[in-house]
Amino acid sequence: MKKRFELHQTAGVPVSTDELIGDLKRVAAELHVNSVTYRQYEEIGKYSSQTVRTRFGSWNNALEKAGLNVSNEFNIPDERLFENIERLWIKLGRQPRKRDMISSLSEYSERPYTRRFGSWRKALEQFIAYVNSQEVSENTTNELTSFEKQRPRTSRDPSLRLRFLVMRRDSFKCQHCGKSPATHTNVELHLDHVVPWSKGGETTFDNLRTLCGDCNLGKANLIE
Repeated sequence: MKKRFELHQTAGVPVSTDELIGDLKRVAAELHVNSVTYRQYEEIGKYSSQTVRTRFGSWNNALEKAGLNVSNEFNIPDERLFENIERLWIKLGRQPRKRDMISSLSEYSERPYTRRFGSWRKALEQFIAYVNSQEVSENTTNELTSFEKQRPRTSRDPSLRLRFLVMRRDSFKCQHCGKSPATHTNVELHLDHVVPWSKGGETTFDNLRTLCGDCNLGKANLIE
């Protein structure tokens, strides 16, 4: 029988929210479960679990949008717990508190942190040690020749770790208007390339800065 044509995702084209939700539902149906962990999704999902978390703000938010039960994972790796603190710290523009660890903001509640580290305070102390131990590698900038600078060698999107380090350096404030999520509820912080990526700027610690959504959209890809 002649093979039917199939539609494939074109490389570089962003996946839609509906596609992410649909794929979460598909994975749940294939596994015959009412909830999907990020590990399960990584095994048979079409997309990255990081893409899902970034789009919806947390894994549990994505599950709720897909009409699935919220995940209550045990034995969560330390790195996943720390990444959740990084995302929450960026979203709030300040150090997270125990009362911030709710499903609408955080992927995990305060309980996994208390079980793992003994208290929320000790969890934050371990998180700071974890971030500081990684800072040197994220802060390294390679010397490039003028020819090499014509085309970026780094990915356009910064890693979560690099995003956190740059925003921490900038005190979680927009470097144009000074607004922060900690003082202005509706402010969302972005990372901006000082030398635009489209003009050869690299995604490095020294070429990134923190801008709010309004200032970043107004800047476009201009070199100041």
